[in-house]
Amino acid sequence: MRAFVAFFLLLFCRLDRLAAADVRPLLPNGSFEALTSPGRADGWPADADVTIPEEAGNHFLRLKSPSPGKQVMAYQAVSLGKEVQALRLSYKVRHEDIRRGKQAWFDGRIMMNFKDAAGSVVNPSPAPPSFTGTARDWQEKTQQFRVPPGAVKLELMFTLFQAESGTLDFDEVRLVAIDPVVIDAAEAEAKAKEAARIAELPKPQPQIPVPSPDKLPPALKVSGNRLVTPAGREVWLQGLAVPSMEWSAGGENVLKSIGVGIDGWKANCIRLCLGEKFWAGTGPWQNDGGMAYRQLVEDAVNACAGRGAYIVLDLHAYRAPQAEHAAFWKDVAARYKNHPAVIFELLNEPHDISWEVWRNGGLVTDKKGGGDAVAENGEKLSGFQSIGMQGLVNVIRETGAKNLIIAGGLDWGYDLAGVLDGFALEDRGGHGIMYSSHVYPWKSDWQGKFLALADKYPLFIGEVGADTQRMEFIPTERQEDPATWVPDMLGVIQKHRLNWTAWCFHPKSTPRVLLDWDYTPTPFWGVPVKDALGGKKFETRKMR
Repeated sequence: MRAFVAFFLLLFCRLDRLAAADVRPLLPNGSFEALTSPGRADGWPADADVTIPEEAGNHFLRLKSPSPGKQVMAYQAVSLGKEVQALRLSYKVRHEDIRRGKQAWFDGRIMMNFKDAAGSVVNPSPAPPSFTGTARDWQEKTQQFRVPPGAVKLELMFTLFQAESGTLDFDEVRLVAIDPVVIDAAEAEAKAKEAARIAELPKPQPQIPVPSPDKLPPALKVSGNRLVTPAGREVWLQGLAVPSMEWSAGGENVLKSIGVGIDGWKANCIRLCLGEKFWAGTGPWQNDGGMAYRQLVEDAVNACAGRGAYIVLDLHAYRAPQAEHAAFWKDVAARYKNHPAVIFELLNEPHDISWEVWRNGGLVTDKKGGGDAVAENGEKLSGFQSIGMQGLVNVIRETGAKNLIIAGGLDWGYDLAGVLDGFALEDRGGHGIMYSSHVYPWKSDWQGKFLALADKYPLFIGEVGADTQRMEFIPTERQEDPATWVPDMLGVIQKHRLNWTAWCFHPKSTPRVLLDWDYTPTPFWGVPVKDALGGKKFETRKMR
């Protein structure tokens, strides 16, 4: 508490000095009172839809939609010196009858983009304030944001962005440079208030008690191409992927599914799909800082461990590791370090990056990688700086956690060929790395993409499955009947004793293992999965 108070005293002393500093506005004529001619403000555009009206001797900027879907805009570009590290935008605004257009973002708004010297967008851009409906009285608004490294210009677009209708007025628009400490202080105060609010919330009660030590499975480590216990006994992980916590803070029948999967289907491993935003408490509809979500994960760990089974905590994110993923693993690893039942899976499905970026990090562009890979969801690509899979391994190990780690390959988790080409991860002081592949009927070259590793590393087929229904992203020629594909795939898994979890133990996320929440297995995939977990042998007649 003393350190916290001292931090704020230092901040507020600096803020006192800032109050007397030069805060010259960077935008010209934000009061709109300097006119070059009637209806035209100096430094601002004007046309039939962008005007400078007068009201009781006061001038202001007005944007008026002439017809549904037409864009109306007043554009400004502000040059930023190297000394400008943060900005404050303030303005007065009112609006009338702004009706949203065909898309959710077709409304009234202030769009802002940072640009570098070459004219390329530099992220992160400030969040655009938006306006809909009617607010006839002037409202004062303020927004503060940092200037990202490399930005030399800020574009501001005051706009009715393809709205159906509406009038949008602005006045007293000011953009000034501020010291980043102002934002630091605001964020620290907001975090302190949020922490105080969360501290007063009732704590979620655990549903599954912590199992006694004699109930826990032995810890796993890599030995050659197998997983072994401290006593040297080989363990073959076979189980089920339990989704929903990646799209829902409350999950869907998570604990029940774990019980049915282990007790009824004989799984000894559950792959639990998680979302970093839900863990941090910033996901939709969360107001407890993530407490209930983290407790559900704890209950899931206890449900598996108490049955002598293992649980893979899968960060169900895509593309490449980012800073928020490192923050997730720092917290998760500290919480579950050296728990014998817990395995860490770094990132669900990397894709559209090079092996160099996959391993060591670097610039990830907004371009698709090309080649023969099928785009397996509609994820919008954006550019960012990746820390690489090695960066996530290092974050975990720095907590003191030695838990077994799983790393998935490229092409949406399928392709592991680069691991043998010099991009294997280093694991210093841990229990080792197991590499993961996601195998579906539209994937080919089993030998080259994952089986080539099987003699050197333990493999985890973290997602595998087939469905009679063709998903829209699968080319027609790559659709295959599960009746032929499933026994061939399960035969390969059994022949090479590959660790695996079937996708997926949910009736609506395909390829489906379940028909319903009565846990009826689908005939095309669920039945053979249950049979395989029960010990039935399958034979591979054809490789892919």
